Amino acid sequence: MATITGLQLRLQLLQSPATLKPSLLLPKLTRSPLASSSFKFNSTRYFSATPLLCSVSDHVPESSGIGASTASIVGDLLDYLNESWTQFHATAEAKRQLIAAGFHLLKENDEWDLKPGGRYFFTRNMSSLVAFAVGEQYAVGNGFHVIAAHTDSPCLKLKPKSASSKAGYLMVNVQTYGGGLWYTWFDRDLTVAGRVIVRSKNGSFLHKLVKVKKPLLRIPTLAIHLDRTVNKDGFKPNLETHLIPLLASKLEETSLESKDKSKDAHHPLLMQVLSDELGCDFEDIVDIELNVCDTQPSCLGGGNNEFIFSGRLDNLASSYCALRALVDSSKSNNDLSSEHAIRMVALFDNEEVGSGSVQGAGAPTMFQAIRRISSCLADKYAGEGAYERAIRQSFLDMAHGVHPNFVDKHEEHHRPVMQKGLVIKHNANQRYATSGVTSFLFKEVGRIHNLPTQEFVVRNDMGCGSTIGPILASGVGIRTVDCGIPQLSMHSVREICGKEDIDIAYQHFKAFYRTFSSIDKKLNVDS
Repeated sequence: MATITGLQLRLQLLQSPATLKPSLLLPKLTRSPLASSSFKFNSTRYFSATPLLCSVSDHVPESSGIGASTASIVGDLLDYLNESWTQFHATAEAKRQLIAAGFHLLKENDEWDLKPGGRYFFTRNMSSLVAFAVGEQYAVGNGFHVIAAHTDSPCLKLKPKSASSKAGYLMVNVQTYGGGLWYTWFDRDLTVAGRVIVRSKNGSFLHKLVKVKKPLLRIPTLAIHLDRTVNKDGFKPNLETHLIPLLASKLEETSLESKDKSKDAHHPLLMQVLSDELGCDFEDIVDIELNVCDTQPSCLGGGNNEFIFSGRLDNLASSYCALRALVDSSKSNNDLSSEHAIRMVALFDNEEVGSGSVQGAGAPTMFQAIRRISSCLADKYAGEGAYERAIRQSFLDMAHGVHPNFVDKHEEHHRPVMQKGLVIKHNANQRYATSGVTSFLFKEVGRIHNLPTQEFVVRNDMGCGSTIGPILASGVGIRTVDCGIPQLSMHSVREICGKEDIDIAYQHFKAFYRTFSSIDKKLNVDS
């Protein structure tokens, strides 16, 4: 989901039931190995993918729909998804793209030296990121126009002590993260990815990302012969005892195993796989933080290649559209020449578990950044309330699509569908941060640029989820609209969204950056 602040825009995928062309506006991504027709792991061919479907950077034709004159970013999104197996990889890939586009890397621990017309970003925990471009006409007290999304998705994570054995198999103990549809993780070709802490030769410790591309794990279902009533009674696995991935057959003790088995928090075989992938000694890995990941690549699907089939669409689709919109709306010398505000993207971690972490939206990361930016650009300004005035002039900015098999789960007059544009999310009890004013401003951006929008409310007899929008809106009083890309199978190991909606979202966010200042000036609420 996306949240737009200042207007702040918050991005989130919505659940719901085109043809596009590659964009060359960003330096082209290095093609993922998954885009090749085949690739090797330890000299063993283990996967074959169709190049056209899995990485379409060179194959997606020009759109015949909305925004047909604009190059498509769908191929680049697929490459981004295939790189971003974890929140760490998503942030690292965003960092790489920002540097390639000329953004300057800041560190939160350093003193900042910012200039009008400059483009900057910083990361926190390598799982959250804030990037911004300063308008050349910026003056103290002017607003921030923010699009916020999140880098995390429901998944399985290895426990601190993951090694276990059952019935002659090596098993890997996991924790559930977020509200996933966990039954969809059974019988999938799984692996691990994440980060490790490695001891270097000089005694220092290095943070490294790792991604094991081969199918390494599997959670097998029970044969129908042993569970005859499963199709009638439903599949109801115990998440502690049944959701345990299988790593290997248990062999006799090997040289990798410690004599004191109590010291092996993780299977030596797993640690050896990681050390081979990292090119380091087994003993130099001092800690790990790993997600279980599905190895099937993101790709196009459907009879007309109109859908995107992928894991982690919630919320990496919005994250990438926002990131790309910021880069492409501030890349040329003229893009920021008449801008009076500051354009910003904030990508947070831990949204799926409530955002209450140092790298989540519940932390004051974005607002500390706004305060530091305002102070840095104030120079010798001695007036009153520069930061507070900036917040009041700021704006912050995903949702479910109608499921064709469960139409009755959606409110009759608010049923978002795919390929019809971003969905604005409303809730009278403030589970979403949208108000009448912020909804109007966001729709007005779309109206001016001929971009469609949809609206969503949950049924009165059903519970309503929430997003990072209310957290950010209530934190300092920034105007916010909750919006998202229509989606099916949300929180499944494989989700679905419309190809056309990706380009609509990208165009809407880019239009937001370029035109919001002029629209906001015409609106008078607290006169």
